[in-house]
Amino acid sequence: MPYGYYQLVRFIALIGFAILAYIANEQGQKTEAIVFICLAVLFQPLIKIALGRELWNVLDVIVGIGLLASLFLGKKRLRN
Repeated sequence: MPYGYYQLVRFIALIGFAILAYIANEQGQKTEAIVFICLAVLFQPLIKIALGRELWNVLDVIVGIGLLASLFLGKKRLRN
């Protein structure tokens, strides 16, 4: 994929993680808010953080699984 695609994805991730951090903070979940802020900083497009392709791939998978788990656990919390 072209480099601009990855820049767009990183910008969208920054906005998404910032929104998730705000929501978590409003719900009083300070730990989750800090995690989302750290992810926003990690994925921000302004200053590139060089971790190597392999490490980024592993990190992307871990973050994706974490987001899915957060989604399902959040729905479970709302039901209780």
